[in-house]
Amino acid sequence: MDLRHWKLETDPDNLAWLWFDRAGSGTNTFSSEALRELSQVIEHLKQMPPRGLAILSAKDNGFAAGADIQEFTRLASPEEAMAFLVLGNEVFDKVESLPFPTVAMVHGFCMGGGTELALACRYRVMDDGPKSRMGLPEVMLGIVPGWGGAKRLPRLIGAAAALDLMLTGRAVDARRAKKLGMIDAVTQRRHFPNAVRRILLEPPPKHHPALMAAATSWPGVRNLVASQATKQVAQRARRDHYPAPYAIIELWRDFGGDVRNVPREHPASMASLFAHPTTRNLIRIFQLQERLKSLGKAEPGTDPANQANAKPGSVPHVDMQHVHVIGAGAMGGDIAAWCALRGITVTLQDLAPERIAPAVKRGAELYKKRLKQKHLIQGAMDRLIPDVAGNGVARADLIIEAIVENAEVKRKVFAQVEPRMKPTGILASNTSSIPLQELAGVLQRPERLVGIHFFNPVAQMQLVEIVQGPQTSAEVMQAAQAFTRQIDKLPLPCKSAPGFLVNRVLSPYLNEAMLMLDEGLPPETIDAAAKDFGMPMGPIELADMVGLDICWAVGQELAKPGNPIPKKLQANIEAKNFGMKTGKGFYTWVKGKPQKTTTGTGTVDLKALADRLVAPALNESVACLREQIVADADLVDVGMIFGTGFAPHRGGPINTIRARGKDEWLKVLEELKGRHGLRFEPDSGWPFL
Repeated sequence: MDLRHWKLETDPDNLAWLWFDRAGSGTNTFSSEALRELSQVIEHLKQMPPRGLAILSAKDNGFAAGADIQEFTRLASPEEAMAFLVLGNEVFDKVESLPFPTVAMVHGFCMGGGTELALACRYRVMDDGPKSRMGLPEVMLGIVPGWGGAKRLPRLIGAAAALDLMLTGRAVDARRAKKLGMIDAVTQRRHFPNAVRRILLEPPPKHHPALMAAATSWPGVRNLVASQATKQVAQRARRDHYPAPYAIIELWRDFGGDVRNVPREHPASMASLFAHPTTRNLIRIFQLQERLKSLGKAEPGTDPANQANAKPGSVPHVDMQHVHVIGAGAMGGDIAAWCALRGITVTLQDLAPERIAPAVKRGAELYKKRLKQKHLIQGAMDRLIPDVAGNGVARADLIIEAIVENAEVKRKVFAQVEPRMKPTGILASNTSSIPLQELAGVLQRPERLVGIHFFNPVAQMQLVEIVQGPQTSAEVMQAAQAFTRQIDKLPLPCKSAPGFLVNRVLSPYLNEAMLMLDEGLPPETIDAAAKDFGMPMGPIELADMVGLDICWAVGQELAKPGNPIPKKLQANIEAKNFGMKTGKGFYTWVKGKPQKTTTGTGTVDLKALADRLVAPALNESVACLREQIVADADLVDVGMIFGTGFAPHRGGPINTIRARGKDEWLKVLEELKGRHGLRFEPDSGWPFL
């Protein structure tokens, strides 16, 4: 056999070992060619049956990431998409029907089609390392598990548990997968050969779900489970916004989880999903996410956003070994804890031990939740080192300042820190809105100052703005982006200007919501309008969660002459009601949740309210694009989606403009300008969209 993507060997015990090694790629994904080759291997093994078959990955990063998304997006029609799905189903059905035992050896990521191949095997063994994850995340792309996952996973672990995984797209680690029944054994990767050999030479009984789990697929119970799942989905997402979760439920309930059984005109069919704008937008977001990931690897000059001081040739990159964080408050403490979670030694500095202790406590809670195992938790705790004296400055590869949002105070800290830094050290500010040029004047070497702006909550928000000041070197920009990927975040290169991208676009959106409050609109109605548009959270709840003091500080930094000051926001600031962290803001907060009235929105036109809320953000997005705060419209969109949760199904602010039409939005702005003033004046960049 002439194989490019697979390698087959048979050992003296007549056990076959099949390695997946996608040619020309650092990650295993299933192209049509890779699937056809797998089919060829299976046919060969049918003719010359081994005693058993182990399927494993030759890539260190994982088993398989699923379908080749680049090939999928090149498919020109629903018919071509369906043909791709039929091919995968036919091949995995062949794997499932093999007459000898088969084992999938899973390490690293095992997602989508990778999980579906593993499910087609009789047994699964999984590495217990912290990076190993299994899941069916297709819902995040606006599609369904199309290669048998929607039929095999419910049979294996019960429909309720399977639907939970498919509808959330959540991945599970080895221990959770074993508890659910997704895998048969958990071991360290170095023990894979022995564990698999035992299974193949003495096959154990095939796993079946417990009676209660199995009952969820019984005909009488199936409709009840589907009904409950639909109600839960409806609480989170509307079908016209996100059709895929509803399609997954119907695919399992009505068509046995097999996409080949779904009529073309049915809403759960691949043809219907393929044609839906949400699917196109979510797949585009995935591709833009991959673009951000690549920025941590690129050479200076390879992306337009990384242009200013780029030099020819590549920049050598070494992972950060030691990070020093100045400021143990909500942001600084959580940044330090996250870096330690990701394997970096961190020294955390503040004025006194009692200021650092809460951050260490939050770190311990994070590690217990994320790492589970005691030795891993202890290892992370050992890497998070309190450092009141700031001794870590001299050893740190990267120093992150995360203190009060005050330029004068930051400059004083910089002047004290720089003389103690090692020559190769990088100085970063977590400022959310202050341009670096306002901070760099006190530095002897301003070229090593960069903005590394995290978002709150640090553990949940993927985006990090990497801010390039006028003097920031290309090497420092690249190192900052690489560090962001090292800690598993998404770097967004930005030009240094007030608010950068995310806060600059978010600020007029929040400000308009505050002005609506001053006009007497209830906060619940304003939030309902935003959620009706597709935002995951309303602006009033968001402001309370972020902190009204932070919103006020950023608003002051970005305020435009003549714009009204929100009076109720100012009153809350004066009363020190800062939102969730103080228990009271625009809402009263109890156990981390806002207490809202449930009287409904009455006859209020939510669409008109949403237009008024969103239009200032769209206008500011156009201004950021015109000023090249980021390199292009795609980065505006992906930045706002991952930085604020901007309605993902709409594809970001610039995509929202293009979908509804530039002229339509300009009409909205002009009407709002007539009613509310010059803050709705269209930016001069609109004609160039």
